[in-house]
Amino acid sequence: MGHGAAFGTGGLGRALVTLHLGGCHCGRVRFEVEAPDELQVSECNCSICRLTGFLHLLVARPQFKLLRGADDLVTYTFNTGVARHLFCRVCGIKSFYVPRSHPDGYSVNARCLEAGTVRALHVQPFDGANWEQHVAELPRW
Repeated sequence: MGHGAAFGTGGLGRALVTLHLGGCHCGRVRFEVEAPDELQVSECNCSICRLTGFLHLLVARPQFKLLRGADDLVTYTFNTGVARHLFCRVCGIKSFYVPRSHPDGYSVNARCLEAGTVRALHVQPFDGANWEQHVAELPRW
């Protein structure tokens, strides 16, 4: 997928695939992600997402590139230990992580994307507090 390629958005018409830039608050962690300019994101109510306000943009590994800050990331795991929550060691922001539902990809916090490339943000609630009963509702690639 290159810049400007068409991407199906499930009832939203067609959106352009865009290269979005993002990162943490202090700027040590920076990344780029290929995703539509109209983003479908999930708002999860599990214990960690509810507390952090994370808006999940699920992307396959090839759509994500860490530009800098690998040495500034610290990992937190809990429960099953499958998800790898990655926080900036300086400012504490979790701008992306490896989710339990998609361990072959990333969940990018849409709130950590730079302004200017997101045309629309469509938020879908997800019942992560009851993850096992609802995981099949998450998008697949």
